[in-house]
Amino acid sequence: MDSQTSQPSQASPPPRSFQVDLRGLVDLLSHHLYSSPKVYLRELLQNAVDAITARRAGEPDAPARVRLYAEDGTLRVEDSGIGLTEADVHSLLATIGRSSKRADGLESARSDFLGRFGIGLLACFLVAERIRVVSRSARTPGAPPVEWTASDDGSYRVRTLPEDARTEPGTTVYLEARPGAADWLAAERVLSLARDFGSLLPYDVRVGDEAVTDLPAPWDRPYPGPAARRVALARHCHDLFGFTPLDSIELDVPLAGIRGVAYVLPSAVSPAQRAGHRVHLKGMLLTERAEELLPDWAFFVRCVLDTDSLRPTASRESLYEDETLAGVREALGERIRSWLTELAAGDPERLGAFLAVHHLGVKSLARHDREMLRTMLPWLPFETTDGPLSLEEFARRHPVVHFTRTVEEFRQVAPIASAQGVGVVNGGYTYDSELVEALPSVRPGTVVAELDADTVTAHLDTVDPAVELALSGFLSAARAKLDPLGCDVVLRAFHPVSVPALHLDDRAARHEQARAEAEEQADDLWAGILGSLRGSAPRARLVLNHLNPLIRRIGSLDDRELIGTATESLYGQALLMAQRPLRPADSALLNRAFLGLLEWATHDDDPEEGHR
Repeated sequence: MDSQTSQPSQASPPPRSFQVDLRGLVDLLSHHLYSSPKVYLRELLQNAVDAITARRAGEPDAPARVRLYAEDGTLRVEDSGIGLTEADVHSLLATIGRSSKRADGLESARSDFLGRFGIGLLACFLVAERIRVVSRSARTPGAPPVEWTASDDGSYRVRTLPEDARTEPGTTVYLEARPGAADWLAAERVLSLARDFGSLLPYDVRVGDEAVTDLPAPWDRPYPGPAARRVALARHCHDLFGFTPLDSIELDVPLAGIRGVAYVLPSAVSPAQRAGHRVHLKGMLLTERAEELLPDWAFFVRCVLDTDSLRPTASRESLYEDETLAGVREALGERIRSWLTELAAGDPERLGAFLAVHHLGVKSLARHDREMLRTMLPWLPFETTDGPLSLEEFARRHPVVHFTRTVEEFRQVAPIASAQGVGVVNGGYTYDSELVEALPSVRPGTVVAELDADTVTAHLDTVDPAVELALSGFLSAARAKLDPLGCDVVLRAFHPVSVPALHLDDRAARHEQARAEAEEQADDLWAGILGSLRGSAPRARLVLNHLNPLIRRIGSLDDRELIGTATESLYGQALLMAQRPLRPADSALLNRAFLGLLEWATHDDDPEEGHR
């Protein structure tokens, strides 16, 4: 052992470089980084535009041309950019991850470039099995043209060319389609992709003789007047997104280098639906699915814009989430908020048309923005016992703004409350109860109260004590029938007369009912625990309308069994009128009451039944 420990340590082996399987890397790019092979054309355009930008940094008057020629499964892309020397080719084209935008002399100007990651040219292997690049440097005028040829097996070769092979500075890229990918290099496909990606690029880009760029952008063009501008932008929206917008919102955030337009959707969409926005980065289309561009509440618009400040991810198909994007999101949200305020102040007709479709989005914003709630208060529609009204108008009509938290509760009490002069707002729809509760914060002095069964009952007229005493036998039988269901029976006089009975409960009563049902089904231990949770045992109520002729006739019955059947029928009918979901016990009661009434109505016609 001593001899082993005394042996001198072996020298550390020399470091080795990683080996790259290019075909495996291309497969990784195609399946996990890029969403579609179409990005190959964006990368070619991007490299050409960046090369021109680099050349113009030192030669402001240098030509700025990009030409694409597609024919028979091949594509040629020519640019008048800065070009490459043989050393540049070895250093940049043959080294994965190294970008010319990080080369010496260009780092300070990185913000002017579109690509930064050094993997763009690899995207061409998604559609081509061979790439050939011929380039001549503008920075080293005496350097000869150089050719770089690469195959998708990871091999490449470099050679210098005769002086006449390329006389002007710039670069030409040649692609040869891989089997099955020739359609991506077809002339019509190339033109379509080039226009989609490059319509806002600042240089002269053409596919053959067809122009690709279409400048200035629609939102930067001069128009004869506001109406002509709206029509032109609506046409642009239809061509781009496939719908004619309700309105257009100018997006101009100079500090973030953003210009564009937000188009208001003509139909309602779910707040949970993520919007896809088109974002151009320095003129190049970055993504058409930028979901994180706007605040969540602004789901009613679709944006198209150009920016020079936002950072792309490595795939350049989405935005990098950082402080800049958060600031842009806030600024764009503020612009949409200002548009709403301007409509409220100066164009109520257009605001009304917008709110008729997208009131949900504005309510979502108003929940957290008191100023927006104050601005929109006269305009936002709510369902009330007085019909569709704004909270402002409703509060002027009623000293107390009562509201329900569920649609079912509102449907229970709306007809009765309206007849008694009690104003109620349906707070069961998304965001509505929150906004009603926030009303006093923007309208001081407003009294807001949640409606409960006690409040409704208190507004119903009591029956003369002598009359109620005369009906005590009937009421006793009715209460005994509904007691197992956790429901009391009370007698009142109210309008409309056509309503025989009203079922009233609140959340406390429903909670107690659910607790009691759970206690019945639980074992001894849980039954004891649930029983200990019993409070004052709030109960639902079946309010019988003494003004209703049917209730008066039922009240004159002497047969306790028939009174019970009639009471169950009234209970079931009241539940159905309130559009409440029925429990199994309620469904069984309805079925039992219906059969009982049928039996009672027909038993005199059956001699055998009468004999018995």
